[in-house]
Amino acid sequence: MSSTILHKSGLTPITPSETESAPAPGKHPFLVALGARVSALRSRRGMTRKALALAADVSERHLANMEYGLGNASLLVMLQVANALQCTLSELIGDVTTSSPEWLLIREMLEQRDDATLQKVRVAIGEMLGTGGGNAALSPRVALIGLRGAGKSTLGKMLAQDLGFPFVELSQEIEKFAGCSVAEIQALYGVSAYRRYERRALEESIQIYPEAVIATPGGLVSDPASFNLLLAHCTTVWLQAAPEDHMHRVIAQGDMRPMAASKEAMEDLKGILTGRAPFYSKAQLRVNTSTQGLDATFDLLRHTVRQGLHLHT
Repeated sequence: MSSTILHKSGLTPITPSETESAPAPGKHPFLVALGARVSALRSRRGMTRKALALAADVSERHLANMEYGLGNASLLVMLQVANALQCTLSELIGDVTTSSPEWLLIREMLEQRDDATLQKVRVAIGEMLGTGGGNAALSPRVALIGLRGAGKSTLGKMLAQDLGFPFVELSQEIEKFAGCSVAEIQALYGVSAYRRYERRALEESIQIYPEAVIATPGGLVSDPASFNLLLAHCTTVWLQAAPEDHMHRVIAQGDMRPMAASKEAMEDLKGILTGRAPFYSKAQLRVNTSTQGLDATFDLLRHTVRQGLHLHT
């Protein structure tokens, strides 16, 4: 089966830069692309392969084979059927963006557009639907985003005090809604329930505080609905840090779990950072917290935010 089927089916072929190397001889490009997407989605959601296998109720070996481009051959049969019907594979399996003529027409208009154009469309849609646009004037509701260990809580409290704004630790607000810890929410009710509590806590924080500094959970960007809400109603600041600093800071907070499998934990962390970086980069402002000490980092954050909000520095 020719690799051109991948193009005919309307699916974007994966490029060598998206994987560690080009597909090995004998591997079908579609299955390699599928494996890369599974791996990228897993990293974006902060899940180890073992955790995903457990949540999906499949063997870790089966999941590993999928990520390595050795997925079920029946997928290739579906690809052949889609090609024969001259439709995309997503249309065959019932993707929502193929469920009506309007969806199909909108999708066709947006295909092959660059990120800058898609961002303009997203902002225009938000303004048209009344869900919030692109914040041409930065909001005094400041949201700090980034991986755990970036300094969101420490720097967020300092920034809130400096600005005279309330400080909101969104994880604590989530726990108030649920009546239990974040770990218990995920263990008892699952990730989907956690995301619902997260969105509810964010919605209420936006309604209550016209001015605030909000420290967000690192995985919030993995939920498009919550991240859209954040981008529309807050001035977002990405606190960047080197993977090693993320790890050291989490351990310094007393969480020894990352040391359970040190090498694997670091690789997982790097994978999560790589998967989420394109989302974190949507922030309007960014500050690197790895290149200087705490006081200097705070001065940089303070100056960046005050300048962005047109406040006296």
